[in-house]
Amino acid sequence: MQGLQQFIAFAQTARYGGFAAAARAQGVAPSTLAKAVARLEAVLGVKLFHRTTRQVTLTPDGERLFERCQRVLDEVESLQAEASGTRGTPTGVLRIDLPVFYGKRFVMPLLAQLLQQHPALQLDLRLTDLQVDLVREGVDLAVRIGQLRDSTLVARRVDQQGLVLCASAAYLARRGTPRRVDDLHAHDAVVFRVPSTGRDRPWHFRQRGVALEHLPRAHVRVNETEGLLEALKLGLGLCQVPDLLVQDELARGELVELLPACRPPSMPIHIVYPSNRLLPSRVKAAIEALEALRGRG
Repeated sequence: MQGLQQFIAFAQTARYGGFAAAARAQGVAPSTLAKAVARLEAVLGVKLFHRTTRQVTLTPDGERLFERCQRVLDEVESLQAEASGTRGTPTGVLRIDLPVFYGKRFVMPLLAQLLQQHPALQLDLRLTDLQVDLVREGVDLAVRIGQLRDSTLVARRVDQQGLVLCASAAYLARRGTPRRVDDLHAHDAVVFRVPSTGRDRPWHFRQRGVALEHLPRAHVRVNETEGLLEALKLGLGLCQVPDLLVQDELARGELVELLPACRPPSMPIHIVYPSNRLLPSRVKAAIEALEALRGRG
């Protein structure tokens, strides 16, 4: 049992990103966790964390061990729930990674309802347009937009998102309305700078059944989705944005969709999580709650 406690101390420290945060969650002293991890490192003969005065980060050996320890933590939580008579009742901290706009607009209201139904549940929300490693970051669940790159994740498709080329009515009154993709070169462009790469995201179209990619010359660059909407409303140029972002502005006529016949195919939206095995009740409850995204709108 002593050895198991050391593994749990290590996994919780990795999940929370430090001894202090993990200790607060566990209700113990940071020194207790630090000593347990040090004993585990001594037994295994490997260094699991790089330590500085401000943070701890996993070594390559630590990353491999943490990936396997996720199953141990899930099993321990399941046993604790069963022993306390609350098996199946969502408890603990639910860590969810969400894209910024979609997460705030569509996912958080569902999670608010989930908390009302299960008061013992706590949320740790990470709103970012970056795609993190769920296992390495200790994330229970994520919502991903677009084609999935990580084939090791379990995925459930729940929604879709289209891309629309837009401009404000005021901009079009000044500069005219493009009628063809070739006309876009003569217009100012608001471009999304992809946070993970620092590169401009191309615009995508479909013309006569053929996919086209257009890399506009940026007049304005923005690295956050809702910032694109503000730039559009201010009349700073044309921009291709998620249809869910601008549906209200399009309905009011504040923004105008351009080249609607050239819209590219919609992108899938998935719930993703590391494994179907030993899913904690908090994760199962979240998956069930987010299934409501299928009927959104």
